Amino acid sequence: MAKIGINLTTGSLQQEEIIVGIDLGTTNSLIAIIHPDSKQPTILKEFDNTTLVPSVIHFGKGGQVSVGNEAKQSLITEPQNTIFSVKRLMGKSYKDVVERSSFFTYKVLDDGTDNLVKIEVNGTFYTPVELSSFILKALKQRAEHILKTPVNKAVITVPAYFNDAQRQATRDAGRLAGLDVLRIVNEPTAASLAYGIGMTKDEEKIVAVYDLGGGTFDISILRITNGIFEVLSTNGDTYLGGDDFDNSIVQWWMEELSISAEELQINKSLAQALRLKAEEAKIHLSRNDNFIGTVNEKPVRLTKEKFDTLIEPFVDRTINSCSNAVTDADITISEIDEVVMVGGSTRVPFVKERVSRFFGKGVHDRVNPDEVVALGAAVQADILAGNNKDVLLLDITPLSLGIETMGGLMDVLIPRNSKIPSKAARQYTTQKDAQTGIVVSVYQGERDLVQHNRKLARFTLSGIPAMPAGLPKVEISFLINADGILVVSAKELRSGLQQTIEVKPQYGLTDDEVERLLMDSLHHAKDDIQQRALVEAQMEGKLLINTTKNFLEKNKSYLSGEEMAATNTALQNLEEKISKGTKDEVQGAIEKLNEISKPYAERMMDIKVKDALVNKNIN
Repeated sequence: MAKIGINLTTGSLQQEEIIVGIDLGTTNSLIAIIHPDSKQPTILKEFDNTTLVPSVIHFGKGGQVSVGNEAKQSLITEPQNTIFSVKRLMGKSYKDVVERSSFFTYKVLDDGTDNLVKIEVNGTFYTPVELSSFILKALKQRAEHILKTPVNKAVITVPAYFNDAQRQATRDAGRLAGLDVLRIVNEPTAASLAYGIGMTKDEEKIVAVYDLGGGTFDISILRITNGIFEVLSTNGDTYLGGDDFDNSIVQWWMEELSISAEELQINKSLAQALRLKAEEAKIHLSRNDNFIGTVNEKPVRLTKEKFDTLIEPFVDRTINSCSNAVTDADITISEIDEVVMVGGSTRVPFVKERVSRFFGKGVHDRVNPDEVVALGAAVQADILAGNNKDVLLLDITPLSLGIETMGGLMDVLIPRNSKIPSKAARQYTTQKDAQTGIVVSVYQGERDLVQHNRKLARFTLSGIPAMPAGLPKVEISFLINADGILVVSAKELRSGLQQTIEVKPQYGLTDDEVERLLMDSLHHAKDDIQQRALVEAQMEGKLLINTTKNFLEKNKSYLSGEEMAATNTALQNLEEKISKGTKDEVQGAIEKLNEISKPYAERMMDIKVKDALVNKNIN
């Protein structure tokens, strides 16, 4: 017998479960639903009419975590414990963000590797996935409080340029927050849906979606045909947005007030006060010609004319991206039917003027640019719920597909809900010298450890030429054809050695079993992600131990007795933590070893550079 629920807020009958649409933004996040009475996408509002949830997390005393406006109040008073713009770190390593590390007032760890970035707060180490999950959990609780009903399923949006790692990170954050993420949707697609573009079967249009948010910019060119959204091209900059507008104002005021960059590095509270006041000025100048305010009792001023001059280089960069996107889409500007504006930074009049001038037509901006993506996500959620038949949903994979990697981890190549046909490839290498074979084990499921997932196939790529560890390049390719058959290929790129097998990813699985696997992944999400984080930290630690020991063996004559003793102590401590420590203890031991080794590693680099210059013949 079907269950029917009553929403206590609206008094309307509703389905047993609500699917929400979530815009997980750099600066602000929102959550939306299709209203049961009006059937229109609606942003969920609290009693005070607030819709935006600042994407800010504060870690207080005793491990207390706050999110949103409450957390934002701590940006100035406790900048080192307050995380903002975490979306900029999703799927990134420290090397990716090192040039902009001064932008963050919290501790972004530099481990000198290509590992995914980590943030340290009060001795605890967090990944961007874990931090994003706090925001998503707050949105989930907000929805449940407003709707007076459990919320367990969601559609979450991401920029069109997000790669597999960033999309998977977003999905993992949702799982950790207790949400079954039914679909990861491109933000430009969501924005088009919010305007009703592409909602009828006979509609054919080319749409440009200009999305300028707090931390990221992207321009996407979509072709919409009979309800199918096709991304023709995407361009943009993951480090360009309203934050840069704010920073340009801060730089101007620093000159006006004779504040040095070194002073801001030391005084994080002043840095945040300037940043927040600059944001206030930007918003004010979108409706007025002059801004007057104070920072630490010092007067600051800015005119709209000066503001436009300050931000012009950034706006020019967005227009260059638009030009590149049009070229990549192999169309002309005149072929574009609609231009949709997304992101709070598009409220700036100078931005609207430049975009309209470039495309030669007016822009869609009647929907609140902060809300348009979340509203579109709600429309997509309604489609997934089966309430709108006009937009075509292509066949999708019911469960994620991947292979086993070191430590028994599941490395997902094709996430669940990927459209069919679909393909993905990733490169791997050997772990031991002279290794001539590599075992490829294929799994299906949502858990982080393969032991909890369903094994589909196993084969060995043998005959790899003997080479040092890390030198062979083995590309694993997954292809799901139109019949839902998975074809797995392994190819050693240097020698050309290749092997291929066919797998039927759904054989023997009933709908109930698929549902059980999904529910298991949700119930164990926290444990799984913690276990994955521990295993990854252990692998990182073992690699660092081997690297450090090899370095000491070759260069011990250049190290002092104190350096050798400190390093050996740190190595021993790291080995102990790997065998019986927590993830944070392992990360702490890694950080300690890096701190000890960094000075003499840099010293050795200087010595080698000098030797190379001395020995070089100059003609």
